[in-house]
Amino acid sequence: MFCNQCEETAKGTGCTIKGVCGKEDEIAAYQDVLIFLCKGISVRNLAAMEKGKGSPDAGLFIAEALFSTLTNVNFDKKRFADQIARAISIRDALPSSGSAEPDACTWKPKGDNDILEKAKTVGILATTNEDVRSLRATLLYGLKGVAAYYTHAEVLKKTDAGIETFLQKGLASTLKDLTVPEMVALVLECGSVGVTTLALLDGANTLSYGNPQITSVKTTVGTRPGILITGHDLKDMAQLLEQSKNAGVDVYTHGEMLPCHAYPAFKKYAHLYGNYGGSWPHQREEFEKFNGPVLVTTNCIVPPKDSYKDHIFTTGLTGYPGVKHIAASANGEKDFSAVIAMAKLSKPPQDLGQGGANLTTGCAHGAVLAIADKVVAAVKRGDIKRFIVMAGCDGRQKEREYYTQFAKALPKDTVILTAGCAKYRYNSLDLGTIDGIPRVIDAGQCNDCYSLVVIAQALAKAFGVGINELPISYNIAWYEQKAVLVLLSLLSLGVKDITLGPKLPAFVSPTVLDVLVKNFDLKPNTTVEADLARMVPAR
Repeated sequence: MFCNQCEETAKGTGCTIKGVCGKEDEIAAYQDVLIFLCKGISVRNLAAMEKGKGSPDAGLFIAEALFSTLTNVNFDKKRFADQIARAISIRDALPSSGSAEPDACTWKPKGDNDILEKAKTVGILATTNEDVRSLRATLLYGLKGVAAYYTHAEVLKKTDAGIETFLQKGLASTLKDLTVPEMVALVLECGSVGVTTLALLDGANTLSYGNPQITSVKTTVGTRPGILITGHDLKDMAQLLEQSKNAGVDVYTHGEMLPCHAYPAFKKYAHLYGNYGGSWPHQREEFEKFNGPVLVTTNCIVPPKDSYKDHIFTTGLTGYPGVKHIAASANGEKDFSAVIAMAKLSKPPQDLGQGGANLTTGCAHGAVLAIADKVVAAVKRGDIKRFIVMAGCDGRQKEREYYTQFAKALPKDTVILTAGCAKYRYNSLDLGTIDGIPRVIDAGQCNDCYSLVVIAQALAKAFGVGINELPISYNIAWYEQKAVLVLLSLLSLGVKDITLGPKLPAFVSPTVLDVLVKNFDLKPNTTVEADLARMVPAR
C-alpha cells in the first residue's frame, strides 16, 4: 500500500505497511481499485452524456464511492467488494467511449487476488512524475471532499448535476497527459466547485432544520442512560431524536455533531441533553466511558477497542468489520430501535471530569449576520482589531497543542472564527466576549467553513474593501480530504496569506508548493510567537 492522503501519514511521506488511521493494506488496495474503476465509469459516462445517453446512477455512485475512501470512514472489506461489483456493473452498462479506451474502462477482476494485484499498479505511485503525481493527488483529494459534502446534501434531497459531472471530469482527467497549467486549472476549479457544494449543503441543512442559533451547550452528564451520536449527518440525528423521544434515554453529541444543538428543529427535543467529550482522536477513551451505545454516522471512526466494540453502530457509508451496521430503507429511513433498546439497558454516562464548562456553537452566517451591525460597530470603535480564522481538523499528534497555545496568546481584542473539530483545541477556554460577541465564533461542522466565507464577504462589503484587505488572518489546521477541499475553496475565492499546519501535505511536491506560495502566499505554521507576530500585526 501507499497512502499519503492525511496529515498524520507515516514519517510524513506515506503509509506503506498499515495506515496510521488503522487501515490495513488490503483495504487500501480495495479502495485504490474502486477509485480506478470510478475513473473508467467517468470516461464512459462523460462520452455517453455528450450523446444524451449518460447513466442516471453514475454521478451519485461515484460520490458515495469516493466518500467511502476518505480517512476513517470505512474499514469493511465486504462493503468495498460490493462497491467494486457495483462499479463494474454501472461501467459495463455504458457504451464504449471509443477505440482506445483506457484500462479502467475494461478491466475486470476474477477474484480477490486480481484486485490485490491490480492495486499495485493503479494507486498514487502509478504516476511516476513527482509534480504530475502531486497535482493529480491534490485534485483527487479535493474531489473526495466534494464527494463527501455532496453526499450529505443528497441525503437531504439536494442535488446538482454540475457537481456530479465535475467529479467525473476530474477523475477522467487523471487518465490523461495534461499540461501542468491544465492540471493547476482543474485543481482550482475543484475549489470553485467546492464552494458551490458547500453552499448546496448549507442550504439543505437550513431548509431542513432551520437557521442555527447561537447556543450554549452543557458538557455535564445526566442520570439517565444515553445514546452518543458522532459524525456529521443531520438527517440521522433527526431520525434518532424522533424515534427515541419517549424512550427514557438522553441523546448526547460527540465531535462534529456538537452544532446540532443550535438547529431549531432539534431544540424541541428535551432529551437532546448535551455534548460528551471532544474531537475524534479521543473516542477510544471517551466511548469506553460513555457506557451506552454510540452511533457513528459518517467519517471519523477509529478502530474500536474490544471493551466497547459491541456498543458501536455504524450507518451510512461508515463501516468496520464486526460492528453492527444500520442501513437505510429504499425511502432513506432508518430504524434505530436496536440502538435505543441497548441504551435502555445501559448505565448512565461516566463524567469525563473535564470541568463542565459550557460550549458555544451555532454562530453560522445567519446568526452572525443578524448581529452584523454590532460586529461592524465593534470593529470601527477598535474593540475588535482582528479576526483569526482557526477552522479545520483536529488530530492525535502532540504538535496540535500549538493551536491551544495560539488561541491563549491572542490579544483580547481579537475574535476567533472557527468551524470543524479543530475548535476542540480551544473552545472550552474562557476567552470571554467583546461587547457581548463571543471571542470564539463557532460556525459549526467542517462544512460550515462556508459560513466563515459568507461572514468575511459580508464584512468586506460593509467596509468597502476586498476580502484580502480585511483585518483577518487564516491559521488553518488540516487532517483529511474534506479539509483539502476547504483549502482549495478558499484559494479559488482568491484568499491569500493562509497559514497551514501542523505540517504541509505530503502529497504536495516542492514545485507545486512553490506555485502555491508564489500565487497565494501559502505558509506553514512555525511557532506561536513567530506566527502571532505575523498574523496579528503590532498595534
